[in-house]
Amino acid sequence: MLAAGATIGLPGTAQAASAYNGACGSGYTVIDQQRLESGATVFLTYSSGGYNCVVTVREYTGVVESMNAWIMRSGDESSSDEDPGDFTSYAGPVYTYAKGSCVDWGGSYMYGSTTQRGTHCG
Repeated sequence: MLAAGATIGLPGTAQAASAYNGACGSGYTVIDQQRLESGATVFLTYSSGGYNCVVTVREYTGVVESMNAWIMRSGDESSSDEDPGDFTSYAGPVYTYAKGSCVDWGGSYMYGSTTQRGTHCG
């Protein structure tokens, strides 16, 4: 059993979450984030114009690694945007217009990934 406030980490990995890097542009506010145990954070942002944006940001930069960021309106494949590839610091930004809709979003870095479905409706 762990004491309150204890954390478990993997050898050689960072414990601090990545900071949002502003890659989505001005006017976007972080509304959700998912930390990946592989050492990155996937950020979901929103603009008052009804657009959502996702970016996956690594804690440590410099070495080219496989990463991804993706987003779509829930149930609407035609609205999907994705940025898979090999990057030194972040994947994305990717965008979809989702005013009045829910969004599916996620990202990956090395062995860690997250998929969030039907979130942030409105």
